[in-house]
Amino acid sequence: MQDFIRINQNDNVAVALRPIAKGEVLDVAGTQVTTKEEIPQGHKFAVKPIAKGEEVIKYGFRIGYAQADIEVGQWIHVHNLKTALGDLLTYSYQPIGSDLKESEHAYFDGFRRTDGKAGVRNEIWIIPTVGCVNSIAASLERQAKAFIGGTLEDVIAFNHPYGCSQMGDDQENTRKVLADMIHHPNAGGVLVLGLGCENSNIPVLKEYIGEYDPQRVRFLQCQDVEDEQEAAMEILAELAEYTKAFQREKIDASELIIGMKCGGSDGLSGITANPTVGAFSDLLISKGGTTILTEVPEMFGAETILMNRCETPELFEKTVDLINNFKNYFKSHNQTIYENPSPGNKKGGISTLEDKSLGCTQKSGSALVKGVLSYAEPVKVKGLNLLSAPGNDLVAATALAISGAQIVLFTTGRGTPFASPVPTVKISSNSKLAGHKNNWIDFNAGRMVEDKTLEEQGKELFDYVLQVASGKKVKAEEAGFHDMAIFKQGVTL
Repeated sequence: MQDFIRINQNDNVAVALRPIAKGEVLDVAGTQVTTKEEIPQGHKFAVKPIAKGEEVIKYGFRIGYAQADIEVGQWIHVHNLKTALGDLLTYSYQPIGSDLKESEHAYFDGFRRTDGKAGVRNEIWIIPTVGCVNSIAASLERQAKAFIGGTLEDVIAFNHPYGCSQMGDDQENTRKVLADMIHHPNAGGVLVLGLGCENSNIPVLKEYIGEYDPQRVRFLQCQDVEDEQEAAMEILAELAEYTKAFQREKIDASELIIGMKCGGSDGLSGITANPTVGAFSDLLISKGGTTILTEVPEMFGAETILMNRCETPELFEKTVDLINNFKNYFKSHNQTIYENPSPGNKKGGISTLEDKSLGCTQKSGSALVKGVLSYAEPVKVKGLNLLSAPGNDLVAATALAISGAQIVLFTTGRGTPFASPVPTVKISSNSKLAGHKNNWIDFNAGRMVEDKTLEEQGKELFDYVLQVASGKKVKAEEAGFHDMAIFKQGVTL
């Protein structure tokens, strides 16, 4: 195993891949560096003298300014490094790169829906229109588990606290999210469970749903029937029979839409796990598939990398709006734009938002940006898409699912048990985490600093995703975890 890594030849820092004791002598590109203090795993140390006010360089880019003179071998973290980011910026389009070359076809065994979409799960989803019926939905889920069998894989109620007492765009978002969930191809059958007096009642919601298969999507308004649970169970029995008629079949991987997200990052996330997802993304896109990158606040400081990979000037302008609209969202609530990274990120070795963002954007690989999506907007174009959503793990992962992702890849250096509406693959940045939380982690990218190349890991992750798409359950699914979180943006009446 390597002791440290200097990511880019222009970097004036290196990252410890193991805890390095004070006084160790390291060979950094032919220069002997003696550590001045203990360097925790994932943390940075200087490989060149850095004067106060000088740029600290990692990934070949500035991650902030030195707050004091820093000697060679000295630990660099929040105590002597500060962000260089400001508020709204002006950007210019400087296109770089070219599109990926096509590669050979790959396939998975999925479910073909009547609308032509491909799903990777065959489940019944119970979707409440309003939080008032959450308890009924949960009760129905428990009872309807008895229907599981054959090709019907699960019955899931996606509870949420919204659907009423919301105003303006906030209510609009809820309606769009629920409509997107109803159309998601991982659901073979859907029961939309309403109350009757809520703002987003079934008649209103149908305007957002549009065309649907009446055999696949059923509705029940609880105030309209004497015994809502009895009526709902009759509908669920019929949906189970309908859903069990679907069989897995060979489908081209070009029909996969995979969401990409990170959380609880550490100093190795941008070196192992996120680049592995980036290699996966390039591989899937080369086969005609689609990936979605989100968590806009964690693009701040690295946004120009994505902007200059936009295929057209129009996409560049959309990406500028994506970034600045989110900054204005922060400012409108009197919040600091760069109040990031989190305590867990800092403990893992991430010092500034630039440090975090440059690591996060590694998940995008090298493909051109082909689409830029508003929150709750479905994917329309194959290739790499950027999606407007916050950094919050549950909200962002849900946003990926409602935009069409059949699977979400979630990289982490700290570990987390959460799930999303779709299979959520947990990818560890280090082997220690993979061993310690084996019940959470599905794929160990930490081996990249031990015995695997980036190309090997990207291919292994691609093969693993095809297995998941073909029915292999991830750890969160095995535990029975399924979460949904809608982006709350407005006032509550």
